Amino acid sequence: MKRLIDIIGSFLMLIVLFSVICITAFLIRLKIGSPVFFKQERPGLHGKSFFVYKFRSMTDEKDESGKLLPDHLRLTSFGKILRKLSLDELPQLWNVLKGDMSFVGPRPLLVEYLPLYNARQAKRHNVRPGITGWAQVNGRNAIYWEEKFELDVWYVENHSFWLDVKILFMTVKKVFISEGISQDGQATMTKFEGNKD
Repeated sequence: MKRLIDIIGSFLMLIVLFSVICITAFLIRLKIGSPVFFKQERPGLHGKSFFVYKFRSMTDEKDESGKLLPDHLRLTSFGKILRKLSLDELPQLWNVLKGDMSFVGPRPLLVEYLPLYNARQAKRHNVRPGITGWAQVNGRNAIYWEEKFELDVWYVENHSFWLDVKILFMTVKKVFISEGISQDGQATMTKFEGNKD
């Protein structure tokens, strides 16, 4: 049932939002440059890797040693608008259509985090990752990692059709009020370096 809704919903949204996607891609090419899309390997269902697609919101500026500058220095003003309106997430509709992701589920994080999870936190991979999720509507990037993971696991243990509907409605509200986009002093949030205990 959920997978069927994902397929139909993502297909229809790709059609309805096609002009918005094209205009956004054109403006990124104009204001930030190529490539327009950001592609990165992320762990999905059962930890199986896939490539997630997003619209690019940062430059590729590097320091004297050739290392990329910190995210907050590479995030452009136009990129901030993309993130504020969640337009950078639109290419993930393709991930949903392909079956890599769902509309609702724990956000796919970095592959390098996999060995850092404890047994409970690893349960977040028992469902497909989502464009939005329970953690996103309860703090997004403004909460600590431990809180985020606990919210993700709670979703895995309690997910249902009506919970997904609730999360989708709450997501629309969060986008409009632009809440929890980043932690203080960060472009998004600090890097996860493992559990304290």
